[in-house]
Formats: sequence, C-alpha cells, structure tokens
Amino acid sequence: MDNFAAHARALAGHIDRVNQIIGRGVMWLSVAMVLVQFIVVVMRYAFGIGSILIQEAIVYMHAVLFMMAAADTLLAEAHVRVDIFYARLPAARKAAIDLFGNALLVLPFCVLLFLVSIDYVRLSWSVLEGSRETSGIQAVFLLKSVILVFAVQLALQAVSGMIRAAQRLKDREARTS
Repeated sequence: MDNFAAHARALAGHIDRVNQIIGRGVMWLSVAMVLVQFIVVVMRYAFGIGSILIQEAIVYMHAVLFMMAAADTLLAEAHVRVDIFYARLPAARKAAIDLFGNALLVLPFCVLLFLVSIDYVRLSWSVLEGSRETSGIQAVFLLKSVILVFAVQLALQAVSGMIRAAQRLKDREARTS
C-alpha cells in the first residue's frame, strides 16, 4: 500500500507542477490584455480607428486566462470559499472537506462539463467556426477547445487535491494511533 501511496503522491506532484507552470504562463495574458486594451483606446480616441480583431483578442485572452489559470488557483487554494466555518476547523476536518469537496463537487462538475461540451467543440471544429464579424478572429473553434482543456486540467487538479487530502488524513490517523 505504501508503494501505491508513493505513486499517488508523485502523480499529485506532477499534476501540481504542470498546473503551476500553466498558471504562471497564462498570468502574462493579464499584462497583454492591459497593453492591448491601451492600444485599442489610443487607436479609437487618438486616431479614430477601430479594430474588431484586436477587441476580440482581448476577449480571447480573458477567456483563456480564466480557464487555464483555474486549476492553479485551486492548487493555491485561492478560489472563492465561504470560510466562516472552514477556517476554524481542525486540520483533519479540513482535509475531509477537501477530499469530499473535490470528489463530490469539483470532479463531477468537470466530467459533466467535458461531456456536455465535447459535441459543442466537435461541431465548432467540423466547420472551423470563426467570428461572426468578417474582420474578427476566425478561430472560435480554438477558443471553444479551451473549455475541454479547462475541464481536464481542473479534474486533474481535483484528483491531486484528493490525493493530498487523503494523505493528510492518513498522516493524522498515523499520529493519533
């Protein structure tokens, strides 16, 4: 059983590292969004020029930023949580809540999202869906694909969280016996 636990911890470590790298990478999209938005404002008000493509790029960056950084946010426990009770609980109860919360809430949500979205994304790819605007980004199918990546990435992070919570519970149990 210790061999399984060691492999599980190693898997959790790999998942955590990948999601951290992705999270740190996409955080630069927030800087890019600010710069691009500044360019849009200058173009519009200083030169009277508008660009649907650039405006859509901001929306794409925003969507990718939030979907691709969600797993890293879950890893860092920086997501929104009602901490009224959780903050005061002992470590074992927190670990149990984390274990069951990931198993019963996050993981089923990710599976459902993936299953519901797969045909949506497949259809978009089948027609190589583009922007409704002729001068927009003609790659909506790529943006929609990020939904599937988001679901997988968040599900893997939930598995990692379950492994870490189970290990905390096991360690707690070992200390009390």
